[in-house]
Amino acid sequence: MTTVTVLADPPVEGFVLQDLAGGHLDDAEAAGLYEAMLLDVCRAVEISGGELLVNYRPPDQVPDGVDPEAAVREPVTEALESPGEARFEVQVGSTFAGRVGNTVTHLLEREDVATVAAVEPTAALLNRQLIDSAAMKLRSSGVVLGPAAGGRVYYAGFGEPIDFEASYATPTVETLCERATDAGLAVDFLPSAPVLETGADLETVVPLLRARNRADRVVPPRTTAFLDDLGIRVVDDDGQPAVVRETDRS
Repeated sequence: MTTVTVLADPPVEGFVLQDLAGGHLDDAEAAGLYEAMLLDVCRAVEISGGELLVNYRPPDQVPDGVDPEAAVREPVTEALESPGEARFEVQVGSTFAGRVGNTVTHLLEREDVATVAAVEPTAALLNRQLIDSAAMKLRSSGVVLGPAAGGRVYYAGFGEPIDFEASYATPTVETLCERATDAGLAVDFLPSAPVLETGADLETVVPLLRARNRADRVVPPRTTAFLDDLGIRVVDDDGQPAVVRETDRS
């Protein structure tokens, strides 16, 4: 069984999805979208064969007056069917790569966990099938990566620690692979899937969610509903995709 660590920022205005805020979404909407994705990802882990560990930021890494544990624990607990089975722990480290490395190494070496995965809420299309497929691959490979556009990753699973310092440097999928092979570990890959971090990502994610929903295929329900309620659409603009809001169209 893989322990899937969701590295979660508090979903508060002005702190999350800043590459989306100020464009088609304002700060409040960006925070709402982040929370929807966080809940969908945590729920996907819960219904998979993995164990859910939610890692929240320490107080000194969030805006003043924000309780990072409460801001994450309260909505996640409400979204889960068995909230008592989820673990909530504070992140340790000054960089994202450091926080991932500390968590993965601690679980593998101190808690004798067999395999550990690190994901972010922006992995909006992560689902039970991908999580369980990765767990199977980790039985024979030391590292399993889920590639996303732009050299990013939506999933990184580990059966052994690697050198995590600057391991998420762009292009992340290549950097993590290099660190794994340098450690003598076999690397396998999941199918590519999008992440939702920037305005450009909307051009891929929104049509995919709408198409899958239309075809009665599995979608992240909260994320899909949130974007739909905002009226976010992708349309043809002289042969190029363009993100619009239905309320903005004449």
